Amino acid sequence: MALIMKYIDSMQRYMDSYGDPRTKDWPMMSSPFPTLAVCLCYVYIVKVLGPRLMENRKPFQLQNTLIVYNFLQVVFSTWLFYEISISGWLTGHYNFRCQPVDYSNHPRTLRMVHACWWYYFSKFTEFMDTIFFVLRKKTSQVSTLHVIHHGCMPMSVWFGVKFTPGGHSTFFGLLNTFVHIVMYSYYLFAAMGTQYHKYLWWKKYLTTLQMIQFVAIMVHAFQLLFIDCNYPRAFVWWIGMHAVMFFFLFNEFYRQTYKDAKERRRRAEANRIMQATEKMLGICTNGTLSSRSEYSNGSAKHDDGEEQHLVGNGTAKTASKAADYYVRGEVPADITQRKIIEK
Repeated sequence: MALIMKYIDSMQRYMDSYGDPRTKDWPMMSSPFPTLAVCLCYVYIVKVLGPRLMENRKPFQLQNTLIVYNFLQVVFSTWLFYEISISGWLTGHYNFRCQPVDYSNHPRTLRMVHACWWYYFSKFTEFMDTIFFVLRKKTSQVSTLHVIHHGCMPMSVWFGVKFTPGGHSTFFGLLNTFVHIVMYSYYLFAAMGTQYHKYLWWKKYLTTLQMIQFVAIMVHAFQLLFIDCNYPRAFVWWIGMHAVMFFFLFNEFYRQTYKDAKERRRRAEANRIMQATEKMLGICTNGTLSSRSEYSNGSAKHDDGEEQHLVGNGTAKTASKAADYYVRGEVPADITQRKIIEK
């Protein structure tokens, strides 16, 4: 225990020595442990406590709550995007190739520092995404990707606000807030009711946009490994590797949700057509064709001895028609109304 306390004390002295003095006394900034504690509580609530409490309860209907929450998130993300933009990236004062941290007290610089802290704060508000899933018993949505993404972000951003509030790494926040404007707009329309779902065909492209975001962040961060820039290399790796991790997690989600699901739907449709075809063939065989009909010469004899020529082999034409009837959703009356010939 004494060794642990000594380690914590050493870490605190390091934070005080190398941390940005402008953010030292801001909420949650004195030490990483409060943020870490909140993140661990979040994981416990959404993975253990929440599902346990909801196990024997009906899911909550939170439509109005979700509409208000997602609307506020759109407004908050839009404001953050504007603040990060106007404080540097879209004003010409920031260089996309190399942007060191400005530790001065210039008003524009301080505006960026405040934007960084509010971006950090926004990572806690996003915990509500998962909590709402738990309350609505949407357990499939509480995936490993979802929990890792939300659980890691506050801790990751904390280091940026503590040591480098501004400069090169804020490009991450610029892109991320833009993506969140689009994402929470999608969630807002989804929460407003089924009448709006016809306008939400672009969900697949939202996931693609998220992956493009992480590729852009990777390129932007890792370029500093090859050029001389007065920016800490440790944060280059920190930001870049986070982007790599999230890219592969989102890519796996994309594959499972869209590519694998599409293949499963294709196979299920093929199985349904095959089953319908087999059922049609059974009706035709019992109702019109002799069980001893031979198809070797491309023809079949009815019980009355009349010969009916088929295409290719004895089952090709019947199977083709059966599949066509199934796709159109109709069955010919002469089949459905035909009586079974008494043997």
